[in-house]
Amino acid sequence: MSQRTMTEGTGATPAGPGKQTTVGVGGAAESSDMVLNIGPQHPSTHGVLRLRLVLDGELISEVEPVVGYMHRGAEKLFEARDYRQIIVLANRHDWLSAFSSELGVVLAVERMLGMEVPERAVWTRTLLAELNRVLNHLMFLGSYPLELGGITPVFHAFREREELQHVMEEISGGRMHYMFNRVGGLKEDLPAGWQHRARKAVSAVRSRMDTFDRLVTGNEIFRGRTRGVGVLDPATVQAYGVSGPIARASGVDFDLRRDEPYLAYGELQDTLQVVTRTDGDCLARFEVLLEQAHNSLDLADACLDRLADLPPGPVNQRLPKVLKAPEGATYAWTENPLGLNGYYLVSKGEKTPYRLKLRSASFNNIQALTELLPGTLVADMVAILGSFFFVVGDIDK
Repeated sequence: MSQRTMTEGTGATPAGPGKQTTVGVGGAAESSDMVLNIGPQHPSTHGVLRLRLVLDGELISEVEPVVGYMHRGAEKLFEARDYRQIIVLANRHDWLSAFSSELGVVLAVERMLGMEVPERAVWTRTLLAELNRVLNHLMFLGSYPLELGGITPVFHAFREREELQHVMEEISGGRMHYMFNRVGGLKEDLPAGWQHRARKAVSAVRSRMDTFDRLVTGNEIFRGRTRGVGVLDPATVQAYGVSGPIARASGVDFDLRRDEPYLAYGELQDTLQVVTRTDGDCLARFEVLLEQAHNSLDLADACLDRLADLPPGPVNQRLPKVLKAPEGATYAWTENPLGLNGYYLVSKGEKTPYRLKLRSASFNNIQALTELLPGTLVADMVAILGSFFFVVGDIDK
Protein backbone atom coordinates (compact mmCIF):
# COMPACT_ATOMS: atom_id res chain seq x y z
CA MET A 1 0.00 0.00 0.00
CA SER A 2 1.32 3.48 -0.90
CA GLN A 3 0.44 6.85 0.61
CA ARG A 4 0.50 10.35 -0.86
CA THR A 5 0.19 13.69 0.90
CA MET A 6 -1.10 16.88 -0.72
CA THR A 7 -0.99 20.31 0.88
CA GLU A 8 -2.41 23.72 0.11
CA GLY A 9 -1.47 27.09 1.54
CA THR A 10 -0.61 30.67 0.70
CA GLY A 11 3.13 30.13 0.62
CA ALA A 12 3.60 32.35 3.68
CA THR A 13 3.61 29.40 6.11
CA PRO A 14 3.66 25.62 5.85
CA ALA A 15 0.22 24.34 5.07
CA GLY A 16 0.10 21.60 7.68
CA PRO A 17 -0.56 17.85 7.30
CA GLY A 18 -2.65 18.28 4.17
CA LYS A 19 -4.99 15.89 2.42
CA GLN A 20 -4.18 12.26 3.12
CA THR A 21 -5.02 10.00 0.17
CA THR A 22 -4.51 6.27 0.67
CA VAL A 23 -4.55 4.01 -2.39
CA GLY A 24 -5.57 0.45 -1.48
CA VAL A 25 -6.15 -2.85 -3.25
CA GLY A 26 -7.79 -2.49 -6.67
CA GLY A 27 -7.00 1.23 -6.84
CA ALA A 28 -9.84 2.28 -4.54
CA ALA A 29 -9.01 5.56 -2.80
CA GLU A 30 -10.10 6.64 0.65
CA SER A 31 -9.51 10.23 1.65
CA SER A 32 -9.44 11.99 4.99
CA ASP A 33 -9.80 15.67 5.89
CA MET A 34 -7.52 18.37 4.50
CA VAL A 35 -5.88 20.94 6.76
CA LEU A 36 -5.67 24.31 4.97
CA ASN A 37 -4.09 27.56 6.10
CA ILE A 38 -5.78 30.80 5.14
CA GLY A 39 -3.12 33.41 5.75
CA PRO A 40 -1.28 34.80 7.52
CA GLN A 41 -1.40 37.10 4.48
CA HIS A 42 -4.72 37.14 2.72
CA PRO A 43 -6.65 39.99 1.06
CA SER A 44 -9.85 39.37 2.99
CA THR A 45 -8.50 39.55 6.52
CA HIS A 46 -7.83 43.30 7.11
CA GLY A 47 -4.35 42.48 8.33
CA VAL A 48 -2.18 39.54 9.28
CA LEU A 49 -4.63 36.92 10.53
CA ARG A 50 -4.29 33.18 9.99
CA LEU A 51 -7.14 30.68 9.98
CA ARG A 52 -6.34 26.99 10.24
CA LEU A 53 -9.20 25.15 8.53
CA VAL A 54 -10.01 21.46 8.47
CA LEU A 55 -11.97 20.69 5.31
CA ASP A 56 -14.17 17.81 4.33
CA GLY A 57 -14.35 18.44 0.61
CA GLU A 58 -15.71 22.01 0.31
CA LEU A 59 -17.21 21.94 3.79
CA ILE A 60 -15.40 23.44 6.77
CA SER A 61 -15.42 21.02 9.69
CA GLU A 62 -13.07 22.82 12.10
CA VAL A 63 -11.45 26.24 12.34
CA GLU A 64 -8.80 27.74 14.60
CA PRO A 65 -8.01 31.47 14.45
CA VAL A 66 -4.24 31.79 14.92
CA VAL A 67 -3.49 35.30 16.18
CA GLY A 68 -0.44 37.20 17.38
CA TYR A 69 1.40 38.03 14.15
CA MET A 70 1.03 41.78 14.80
CA HIS A 71 1.50 41.69 18.58
CA ARG A 72 3.64 44.60 19.80
CA GLY A 73 3.18 44.27 23.55
CA ALA A 74 1.25 47.50 24.06
CA GLU A 75 0.08 46.48 27.52
CA LYS A 76 3.67 45.95 28.68
CA LEU A 77 4.77 49.23 27.10
CA PHE A 78 2.04 51.03 29.09
CA GLU A 79 4.01 50.17 32.23
CA ALA A 80 7.08 52.08 31.00
CA ARG A 81 5.28 55.28 29.92
CA ASP A 82 3.73 58.01 32.03
CA TYR A 83 0.05 58.90 31.88
CA ARG A 84 0.58 61.44 29.11
CA GLN A 85 2.65 59.10 26.95
CA ILE A 86 0.39 56.03 27.06
CA ILE A 87 -2.17 57.79 24.86
CA VAL A 88 0.14 57.45 21.87
CA LEU A 89 0.14 53.66 22.38
CA ALA A 90 -3.59 53.40 23.01
CA ASN A 91 -4.77 54.78 19.69
CA ARG A 92 -2.80 52.46 17.40
CA HIS A 93 -4.15 48.96 17.95
CA ASP A 94 -7.40 49.82 16.14
CA TRP A 95 -6.28 52.30 13.53
CA LEU A 96 -9.85 52.85 12.35
CA SER A 97 -11.01 53.93 15.83
CA ALA A 98 -8.04 55.92 17.05
CA PHE A 99 -9.95 58.72 18.79
CA SER A 100 -12.31 56.31 20.55
CA SER A 101 -9.43 54.12 21.71
CA GLU A 102 -7.41 56.94 23.24
CA LEU A 103 -10.62 58.22 24.82
CA GLY A 104 -11.04 55.02 26.83
CA VAL A 105 -7.58 55.34 28.37
CA VAL A 106 -8.03 58.94 29.49
CA LEU A 107 -11.47 58.11 30.93
CA ALA A 108 -9.87 55.36 33.04
CA VAL A 109 -7.12 57.71 34.31
CA GLU A 110 -9.65 60.48 35.03
CA ARG A 111 -11.81 58.04 36.96
CA MET A 112 -8.76 57.00 39.01
CA LEU A 113 -7.98 60.66 39.73
CA GLY A 114 -11.62 61.54 40.46
CA MET A 115 -11.28 64.33 37.91
CA GLU A 116 -14.16 66.32 36.45
CA VAL A 117 -13.75 67.35 32.81
CA PRO A 118 -15.05 70.73 31.57
CA GLU A 119 -18.48 70.55 29.92
CA ARG A 120 -17.15 71.90 26.65
CA ALA A 121 -14.62 69.06 26.50
CA VAL A 122 -17.31 66.46 27.27
CA TRP A 123 -19.48 67.53 24.34
CA THR A 124 -16.52 67.89 21.99
CA ARG A 125 -15.31 64.40 22.90
CA THR A 126 -18.77 63.00 22.20
CA LEU A 127 -18.90 64.76 18.84
CA LEU A 128 -15.48 63.50 17.77
CA ALA A 129 -16.22 59.97 18.99
CA GLU A 130 -19.28 59.84 16.73
CA LEU A 131 -17.39 61.26 13.75
CA ASN A 132 -14.75 58.58 14.36
CA ARG A 133 -17.52 55.96 14.45
CA VAL A 134 -18.74 57.06 11.02
CA LEU A 135 -15.18 56.96 9.65
CA ASN A 136 -14.77 53.42 10.97
CA HIS A 137 -18.08 52.20 9.57
CA LEU A 138 -17.51 53.78 6.17
CA MET A 139 -14.32 51.79 5.74
CA PHE A 140 -16.19 48.51 6.22
CA LEU A 141 -19.21 49.67 4.20
CA GLY A 142 -16.83 50.07 1.28
CA SER A 143 -14.42 47.18 1.84
CA TYR A 144 -16.98 44.46 2.55
CA PRO A 145 -18.68 44.66 -0.88
CA LEU A 146 -15.17 44.78 -2.40
CA GLU A 147 -14.39 41.41 -0.83
CA LEU A 148 -17.50 40.00 -2.51
CA GLY A 149 -16.54 41.35 -5.93
CA GLY A 150 -18.21 44.78 -5.92
CA ILE A 151 -15.58 47.44 -6.53
CA THR A 152 -17.76 50.57 -6.83
CA PRO A 153 -18.87 51.08 -3.17
CA VAL A 154 -15.32 51.52 -1.88
CA PHE A 155 -14.86 54.64 -4.01
CA HIS A 156 -18.01 56.16 -2.53
CA ALA A 157 -16.89 55.19 0.97
CA PHE A 158 -13.52 56.88 0.60
CA ARG A 159 -15.10 60.04 -0.78
CA GLU A 160 -17.30 60.32 2.31
CA ARG A 161 -14.38 59.47 4.57
CA GLU A 162 -12.37 62.32 3.07
CA GLU A 163 -15.14 64.80 3.92
CA LEU A 164 -14.89 63.86 7.58
CA GLN A 165 -11.13 63.32 7.59
CA HIS A 166 -10.63 66.95 6.59
CA VAL A 167 -12.35 68.26 9.72
CA MET A 168 -10.66 65.70 11.98
CA GLU A 169 -7.28 66.53 10.53
CA GLU A 170 -7.87 70.26 10.93
CA ILE A 171 -8.27 70.04 14.71
CA SER A 172 -5.66 67.37 15.45
CA GLY A 173 -3.11 67.43 12.65
CA GLY A 174 -3.46 63.66 12.20
CA ARG A 175 -5.39 61.59 9.71
CA MET A 176 -5.35 58.30 11.61
CA HIS A 177 -3.73 58.77 15.03
CA TYR A 178 -5.29 61.97 16.29
CA MET A 179 -3.66 62.34 19.73
CA PHE A 180 -6.28 64.96 20.59
CA ASN A 181 -7.39 63.58 23.96
CA ARG A 182 -5.57 64.55 27.11
CA VAL A 183 -6.05 63.52 30.72
CA GLY A 184 -8.45 66.19 31.92
CA GLY A 185 -9.91 67.12 28.54
CA LEU A 186 -8.59 67.86 25.08
CA LYS A 187 -5.36 69.16 23.59
CA GLU A 188 -6.86 72.54 22.69
CA ASP A 189 -10.09 74.29 21.78
CA LEU A 190 -11.66 74.00 18.35
CA PRO A 191 -10.39 76.43 15.69
CA ALA A 192 -12.50 79.43 14.70
CA GLY A 193 -15.15 78.42 12.16
CA TRP A 194 -14.49 74.70 12.63
CA GLN A 195 -17.98 73.91 13.86
CA HIS A 196 -19.48 75.39 10.71
CA ARG A 197 -17.15 73.36 8.50
CA ALA A 198 -17.88 70.22 10.51
CA ARG A 199 -21.62 70.76 10.10
CA LYS A 200 -21.21 71.16 6.35
CA ALA A 201 -19.18 67.93 6.17
CA VAL A 202 -21.79 65.99 8.18
CA SER A 203 -24.57 67.33 5.96
CA ALA A 204 -22.68 66.45 2.77
CA VAL A 205 -22.01 62.89 3.92
CA ARG A 206 -25.61 62.38 5.06
CA SER A 207 -26.95 63.56 1.70
CA ARG A 208 -25.06 60.77 -0.08
CA MET A 209 -25.36 57.90 2.40
CA ASP A 210 -28.39 56.51 0.57
CA THR A 211 -25.88 55.43 -2.10
CA PHE A 212 -25.06 52.40 0.06
CA ASP A 213 -28.74 51.56 0.47
CA ARG A 214 -29.28 51.59 -3.28
CA LEU A 215 -25.92 50.27 -4.47
CA VAL A 216 -25.26 47.57 -1.89
CA THR A 217 -28.21 46.48 0.24
CA GLY A 218 -30.52 46.77 -2.76
CA ASN A 219 -28.23 44.67 -4.95
CA GLU A 220 -29.63 41.19 -5.53
CA ILE A 221 -26.17 39.64 -5.95
CA PHE A 222 -24.97 41.10 -2.64
CA ARG A 223 -28.14 39.89 -0.91
CA GLY A 224 -27.72 36.45 -2.43
CA ARG A 225 -24.18 36.19 -1.07
CA THR A 226 -25.07 37.41 2.44
CA ARG A 227 -28.69 36.54 3.33
CA GLY A 228 -28.86 33.43 5.50
CA VAL A 229 -25.06 33.07 5.42
CA GLY A 230 -23.01 32.90 8.63
CA VAL A 231 -25.90 33.01 11.09
CA LEU A 232 -24.62 33.82 14.59
CA ASP A 233 -27.08 32.97 17.37
CA PRO A 234 -27.47 35.03 20.57
CA ALA A 235 -26.23 32.19 22.79
CA THR A 236 -22.87 32.15 20.98
CA VAL A 237 -22.69 35.94 21.17
CA GLN A 238 -23.02 35.83 24.95
CA ALA A 239 -20.75 32.82 25.40
CA TYR A 240 -17.83 34.46 23.58
CA GLY A 241 -18.38 38.04 24.72
CA VAL A 242 -19.14 39.25 21.20
CA SER A 243 -20.20 42.89 21.19
CA GLY A 244 -20.90 45.89 18.98
CA PRO A 245 -22.69 45.75 15.62
CA ILE A 246 -22.10 42.00 15.29
CA ALA A 247 -23.89 41.24 18.56
CA ARG A 248 -26.75 43.62 17.83
CA ALA A 249 -27.25 42.02 14.42
CA SER A 250 -27.99 38.78 16.30
CA GLY A 251 -30.63 40.43 18.47
CA VAL A 252 -28.46 41.15 21.53
CA ASP A 253 -29.76 44.61 22.39
CA PHE A 254 -26.86 46.13 24.32
CA ASP A 255 -25.11 49.46 23.83
CA LEU A 256 -23.11 51.19 26.55
CA ARG A 257 -24.07 54.60 25.22
CA ARG A 258 -27.65 53.87 26.25
CA ASP A 259 -27.30 51.26 29.00
CA GLU A 260 -24.44 52.85 30.96
CA PRO A 261 -24.05 56.36 29.51
CA TYR A 262 -20.71 58.13 29.61
CA LEU A 263 -19.56 61.47 28.15
CA ALA A 264 -22.73 63.32 27.03
CA TYR A 265 -24.71 60.28 25.89
CA GLY A 266 -27.05 60.53 28.87
CA GLU A 267 -28.41 63.77 27.36
CA LEU A 268 -28.65 62.35 23.84
CA GLN A 269 -31.11 59.54 24.48
CA ASP A 270 -33.75 61.14 22.25
CA THR A 271 -31.34 61.09 19.30
CA LEU A 272 -29.51 57.84 20.03
CA GLN A 273 -30.96 54.76 18.34
CA VAL A 274 -29.60 51.31 19.15
CA VAL A 275 -29.91 49.47 15.84
CA THR A 276 -30.66 45.74 16.06
CA ARG A 277 -31.60 42.84 13.81
CA THR A 278 -32.66 39.30 14.64
CA ASP A 279 -31.41 37.35 11.60
CA GLY A 280 -27.76 37.30 12.73
CA ASP A 281 -26.46 36.72 9.19
CA CYS A 282 -23.93 38.62 7.07
CA LEU A 283 -26.66 40.86 5.62
CA ALA A 284 -27.96 41.78 9.07
CA ARG A 285 -24.46 42.75 10.22
CA PHE A 286 -24.01 45.02 7.21
CA GLU A 287 -27.44 46.62 7.71
CA VAL A 288 -26.71 47.34 11.38
CA LEU A 289 -23.42 48.98 10.44
CA LEU A 290 -25.10 51.15 7.82
CA GLU A 291 -27.94 52.29 10.09
CA GLN A 292 -25.49 53.02 12.89
CA ALA A 293 -23.55 55.30 10.56
CA HIS A 294 -26.78 57.18 9.80
CA ASN A 295 -27.51 57.58 13.51
CA SER A 296 -23.97 58.70 14.34
CA LEU A 297 -24.36 61.56 11.87
CA ASP A 298 -27.54 62.59 13.72
CA LEU A 299 -25.69 62.42 17.04
CA ALA A 300 -22.89 64.56 15.61
CA ASP A 301 -25.42 67.20 14.59
CA ALA A 302 -26.95 67.16 18.09
CA CYS A 303 -23.49 67.66 19.62
CA LEU A 304 -22.78 70.55 17.28
CA ASP A 305 -26.08 72.16 18.29
CA ARG A 306 -25.19 71.89 21.97
CA LEU A 307 -21.65 73.21 21.45
CA ALA A 308 -23.09 76.22 19.65
CA ASP A 309 -25.16 77.03 22.77
CA LEU A 310 -22.32 76.59 25.26
CA PRO A 311 -20.47 79.73 26.38
CA PRO A 312 -16.72 79.92 25.75
CA GLY A 313 -14.73 78.10 28.37
CA PRO A 314 -11.82 75.75 29.06
CA VAL A 315 -11.48 72.37 27.35
CA ASN A 316 -8.99 70.83 29.79
CA GLN A 317 -7.83 70.82 33.37
CA ARG A 318 -4.49 72.19 34.51
CA LEU A 319 -2.30 69.23 35.45
CA PRO A 320 0.80 69.02 37.63
CA LYS A 321 4.13 68.71 35.89
CA VAL A 322 4.43 65.11 37.10
CA LEU A 323 1.03 63.40 37.03
CA LYS A 324 0.62 60.53 39.48
CA ALA A 325 -2.54 58.48 39.96
CA PRO A 326 -3.41 57.45 43.53
CA GLU A 327 -2.87 53.84 44.55
CA GLY A 328 -5.76 51.60 43.62
CA ALA A 329 -7.57 50.09 40.65
CA THR A 330 -10.43 51.05 38.36
CA TYR A 331 -12.18 49.81 35.25
CA ALA A 332 -13.57 51.92 32.44
CA TRP A 333 -15.29 50.71 29.29
CA THR A 334 -16.56 52.37 26.15
CA GLU A 335 -18.78 51.52 23.20
CA ASN A 336 -16.12 51.63 20.51
CA PRO A 337 -17.13 51.42 16.84
CA LEU A 338 -16.28 47.69 16.73
CA GLY A 339 -17.71 46.81 20.15
CA LEU A 340 -16.86 47.00 23.85
CA ASN A 341 -13.40 48.19 24.84
CA GLY A 342 -12.39 47.79 28.47
CA TYR A 343 -9.50 49.36 30.40
CA TYR A 344 -8.46 47.89 33.76
CA LEU A 345 -6.01 50.29 35.36
CA VAL A 346 -3.93 49.43 38.45
CA SER A 347 -1.81 52.13 40.08
CA LYS A 348 0.84 51.98 42.79
CA GLY A 349 0.85 55.75 43.15
CA GLU A 350 3.61 56.28 40.59
CA LYS A 351 3.70 58.37 37.40
CA THR A 352 3.35 55.20 35.28
CA PRO A 353 0.58 52.57 35.42
CA TYR A 354 1.45 49.44 37.37
CA ARG A 355 -0.85 47.55 35.00
CA LEU A 356 -3.21 48.58 32.22
CA LYS A 357 -5.13 45.64 30.79
CA LEU A 358 -6.87 46.26 27.49
CA ARG A 359 -10.02 44.37 26.52
CA SER A 360 -10.40 44.92 22.78
CA ALA A 361 -13.61 44.23 20.87
CA SER A 362 -12.07 42.41 17.90
CA PHE A 363 -10.25 39.87 20.08
CA ASN A 364 -13.48 38.48 21.51
CA ASN A 365 -15.47 38.85 18.32
CA ILE A 366 -13.08 36.80 16.20
CA GLN A 367 -13.14 33.85 18.64
CA ALA A 368 -16.76 33.18 17.68
CA LEU A 369 -15.54 32.00 14.26
CA THR A 370 -14.65 28.67 15.89
CA GLU A 371 -18.38 28.09 16.37
CA LEU A 372 -19.67 29.88 13.29
CA LEU A 373 -17.53 28.61 10.41
CA PRO A 374 -17.81 24.81 10.95
CA GLY A 375 -20.57 23.48 8.71
CA THR A 376 -20.24 26.27 6.14
CA LEU A 377 -18.77 26.16 2.66
CA VAL A 378 -15.31 27.46 1.81
CA ALA A 379 -17.01 29.71 -0.76
CA ASP A 380 -18.90 31.49 2.06
CA MET A 381 -15.86 31.88 4.31
CA VAL A 382 -14.74 35.25 2.92
CA ALA A 383 -18.30 36.63 3.16
CA ILE A 384 -18.52 35.58 6.82
CA LEU A 385 -15.01 36.73 7.68
CA GLY A 386 -15.52 40.17 6.13
CA SER A 387 -18.85 40.64 7.95
CA PHE A 388 -17.08 40.43 11.32
CA PHE A 389 -15.67 43.94 10.77
CA PHE A 390 -12.45 43.44 12.73
CA VAL A 391 -9.05 45.09 12.71
CA VAL A 392 -6.19 42.64 13.28
CA GLY A 393 -4.20 45.13 15.37
CA ASP A 394 -7.22 45.25 17.68
CA ILE A 395 -7.03 41.46 18.03
CA ASP A 396 -3.30 41.25 18.70
CA LYS A 397 -2.82 44.51 20.66
